[in-house]
Amino acid sequence: MILLVSDKQVPQEIFYVFMSDISSNQPVLFDTLQTASGHRFGRAILNTPASLNALSLEMVDLLNPQLAAWAEDPQIAGVILDAAGDKAFCAGGDVVGLVKAIRALPSGQVPPEAKDFFEREYELDYRIHTYPKPFICWGHGIVMGGGIGLMAGASHRVATPKTRMAMPEISIGLYPDVGGSWLLPRLPGRTGAFLALTGASINAADALFAGLADFLVPHEQHGAFLDAIAGASWQGAADEDSAQLSHLLERLGQGTPLPASPLRTHLDRINAVIGHDRLQDMAPRLAALAQDADPWLAQAGSTFINGSPTSAALGLELQRRAKHMSLAEAFELELKASVGCCAHPDFAEGVRALLIDKDKTPKWQPASLAEVTPEWIEAHLK
Repeated sequence: MILLVSDKQVPQEIFYVFMSDISSNQPVLFDTLQTASGHRFGRAILNTPASLNALSLEMVDLLNPQLAAWAEDPQIAGVILDAAGDKAFCAGGDVVGLVKAIRALPSGQVPPEAKDFFEREYELDYRIHTYPKPFICWGHGIVMGGGIGLMAGASHRVATPKTRMAMPEISIGLYPDVGGSWLLPRLPGRTGAFLALTGASINAADALFAGLADFLVPHEQHGAFLDAIAGASWQGAADEDSAQLSHLLERLGQGTPLPASPLRTHLDRINAVIGHDRLQDMAPRLAALAQDADPWLAQAGSTFINGSPTSAALGLELQRRAKHMSLAEAFELELKASVGCCAHPDFAEGVRALLIDKDKTPKWQPASLAEVTPEWIEAHLK
């Protein structure tokens, strides 16, 4: 099984698809920006705003070969990834269709599209993490789950004052995947475990503090950003162009006021709640947050209480295992876990309750942390 495909495996005759050549109903639009030096910047636009640009397998399969082709093209100095609409960069993976396929099969069977989706999505995420040229992700609005997977590996991650990020998989019976098992343990203090267990929403200031974003630029500057890219001269050398791009984004964001950062404000409290204990020891402290006077902490505690016990245990176990892994090894581990979640009940049940029937009353199996055994978690990793 090949998860991580080298760019050299992609034929050079891969075609370019330009926005002028395709209809606007395509799920990803591609274009290139001509610059003053004769170099070009590739631009990919997620184009399903009605679904908050949720990432489908079709979108993944469009992005992967195009990014590979741009990586090999000496005239392409860098890549921009942004999205249509004002509400979201990407609200996560398009899991509804996947779960409908799971529910159509006998219990415990996994449809082939499940492995296809996760394998190719993680390949795309890894490609962005290891991209050989400057890669800008404009993370405006909602950035959740699979959207964080796209944004996390970019060399230049832009948040706007309206950016809202979260890894809310505990509410749908999954866990923070798309490299989250590797990424979250590397956040400040114990915030990675806290975000996984509570699905807490964070703003642009939180993202900058946690290292999930690099620049704060008003979304109103997006057009000026594209104009500045086109008007500049680029070297076609990654180090020089990366530094020039950083200076450009810093200028565009200069003076932008930062909102208050709940993550930073409550860091000591978060560290104390998570501690260095086992999940069963920290669980009462997390649950007690639901009664906190601070609305952000109270929402975090409530989400933990109502989330999948299996997701909580699996997410923490994967963070523990991935802490000292390479990124590629972490993606391989997550592929096993994600396919395993498709063979067990909580993922399908969580998506049903939250996104399909929308009754918001999932019946988790097992229903409590006390019933989640090490053997149950291992069964998800076979």
